[in-house]
Amino acid sequence: MAEWWRDAVIYQIYPRSFQDSDGDGIGDLQGITRRLDHVAELGADAIWLSPIFTSPMKDMGYDVSDYTDIDPLFGTIADFDALIARAHDLGLKVIIDQVISHTSDKHPWFEESRQDRTNPKADWYVWADPNPDGTPPSNWPSVFGGPAWEWEPRRRQYYLHNFLIEQPDLNFHHKPVQDALLETMRFWLERGVDGFRLDTVNYYFHDRALRDNPPNPDHTGPETYGFQQHIYSKNRPENIAFLKRMRALTDEYDDRMMVGEVGDGGETAIRIMAEYTAGNDRLHMCYSFEMLSPEFTARHFRHTIEGVHDGAPDGHSCWSFSNHDVPRHVTRWLKHAEDADTLARQSIAMLASFPGTICLYQGEELGQTETELVYAELTDPPALRFWPEVKGRDGCRTPMVWDADQPNAGFSDGTPWLPVKAPQSARAVRAQQSANDSVLGAYRDTLAFRKSQPALRWGETEFLDLPEPFLGLRRTRDGESLTCVYNLSAKAHRLTLRDKTELAGPSRASLQGKTLSLPANGFAWLEGAPALSA
Repeated sequence: MAEWWRDAVIYQIYPRSFQDSDGDGIGDLQGITRRLDHVAELGADAIWLSPIFTSPMKDMGYDVSDYTDIDPLFGTIADFDALIARAHDLGLKVIIDQVISHTSDKHPWFEESRQDRTNPKADWYVWADPNPDGTPPSNWPSVFGGPAWEWEPRRRQYYLHNFLIEQPDLNFHHKPVQDALLETMRFWLERGVDGFRLDTVNYYFHDRALRDNPPNPDHTGPETYGFQQHIYSKNRPENIAFLKRMRALTDEYDDRMMVGEVGDGGETAIRIMAEYTAGNDRLHMCYSFEMLSPEFTARHFRHTIEGVHDGAPDGHSCWSFSNHDVPRHVTRWLKHAEDADTLARQSIAMLASFPGTICLYQGEELGQTETELVYAELTDPPALRFWPEVKGRDGCRTPMVWDADQPNAGFSDGTPWLPVKAPQSARAVRAQQSANDSVLGAYRDTLAFRKSQPALRWGETEFLDLPEPFLGLRRTRDGESLTCVYNLSAKAHRLTLRDKTELAGPSRASLQGKTLSLPANGFAWLEGAPALSA
């Protein structure tokens, strides 16, 4: 059986910001269903929905209070079933977020657990006695600032929260917790979901001895979380056994998939991605924040891809440049580009050539830029706490723009939960559909080209030894090769070819004799395996 996910294009939908159907200013499931044709026409194979479960929304749905129901903001179970049916009719798979490292503090499990030390859920969360002086049991920090421990006077103990105080961490060392979470996943598999995106998949287990994390001597950022090497509060070896339990569950169903978010960076992230996807009894694939960073060099992209492959030659990876947690890549990398549209076209050409699965974030196909917000417009907890040094995630979460002539660019008839501003409205879908040279057109053409090329979808990968700012790689399948070259700079450059070849696909370059000219942020797909030199 063909494994659809191995060469899939996954389109991430942030439900609050995709399409509002009832005028309350918040996107919902009926709105998503209405707009699925756009995703199918783009050339995507699947959608990934950020959390839609019942939640107090302290962290926009990443604080779940009921794993088996839909939050009324987004609709009903019936709306979800209708969405799945429509997606499947269009040939789209449906992947949903699973936020199981922690729950909301309003989840019935936690409300029971916090009452005392003897109730049936007493061990379902990470509880610990204070130090003799009353301080927390370890030095672990929260990702969102401050200590990762909160005092509960009823138990006279601290509970662990790697994120907000309202997001207590589940105790995965307690097998009933694992069993209960697997059953919630089974609930959605039975409803027909095709896979799961696993939030913070490396956070599930903690060190039983609660040892202090060592300092990180390389930290220079504005946030406090980076001051430590988080070797005891996450990334624990016990995680592998639970990943195998999840894989065994999904393998009970035909053609299902799991992709894990590795919340880490650098060599640690590359190592974990390799560990979590090795063999065929763990996750199907992983992604980290390595390509979601400000770094934009050929060495960085090559090192990340080769590092994961070398660590797990039989593993599988998912690559993306933007998502709901980081500034949009056309803004993040703009200093390396001639302009945002040129960078957007190069970005999809580059992503389409990478081995494995690729993920697009809603609006990326429009060349959407980060929205500039003032403090009064913010909703994101880290930004509210550490503004202005930390801008937060609201700037990449503003609503999808459909028609600049409609109120709020066609997103909602009401007041949107985040504003729709003019620079974003200018990139609306309707205007780009009628423009032959639009970013949307480039995305559609590039994804169609990728789908037509077995070498890009399943081929072996070889990186070319070219100097900066050139990124070069060759994809080969059944003796057929495609050579992909990218100029990662805002200046024009040339390469010399030693072999005769032709341009393929929607390249942005010119070939005269043996000279390949690449304009600022230019790119070329070349037929065969020609040798190149700077």
